[in-house]
Amino acid sequence: MRIDPEDPGPRWPVPPAGGYTADDLDALPNLPPHTELIDGSLVFMGPQTVFHTRALTSLEWQLTPQVPAELEIVRECTIDIDSLNRPEPDIVVVDAEAVTGLEQTRVPASSVRLAVEVVSRESRSRDRETKPLKYARAGIPHYWRVENQDGRAVVYVFEREPATGVFTSTGIFHDRLKVSVPFPVDLDLTAVGPRRRGSGPA
Repeated sequence: MRIDPEDPGPRWPVPPAGGYTADDLDALPNLPPHTELIDGSLVFMGPQTVFHTRALTSLEWQLTPQVPAELEIVRECTIDIDSLNRPEPDIVVVDAEAVTGLEQTRVPASSVRLAVEVVSRESRSRDRETKPLKYARAGIPHYWRVENQDGRAVVYVFEREPATGVFTSTGIFHDRLKVSVPFPVDLDLTAVGPRRRGSGPA
């Protein structure tokens, strides 16, 4: 009688001693999309909500014509912070010269002018605590955190204080985001909320 071996289930990557490195992120096979490296550990992204998708689409669509020619907006690209950290913001605005090819998966932290995170339930502590600390230490000057407040987008804006090297809150924006740095920006945040549906024929 043949006994079939038990199904071992999914085989998750086993980290090496000292953790994975930034270069490993491109070399490991079969990683889920948008896997990040935080402190040498792989972080997998959970399923995204409609709010997350709409917020990203709206912000990218509105930001693109406002970004100066010397900068470029890139969506879901990892940042090389150090050998053990390659986080992936939802949106980054970088020096245009840092974008070198269509197969590029990472940009240097020194090229990033703005990092934007749209908060999900599973990413809340990373987006509020872990990532801002790492972005500030890497010298990234501006950080936006987008949160879902009763179906509407609220943007928390931070600027790196040069003397201390930490982010300082410069505003909380509800319906409209208008700032002058890192470049003049004017965004309609109500566009992220629930779609208005017609009442149909009378």
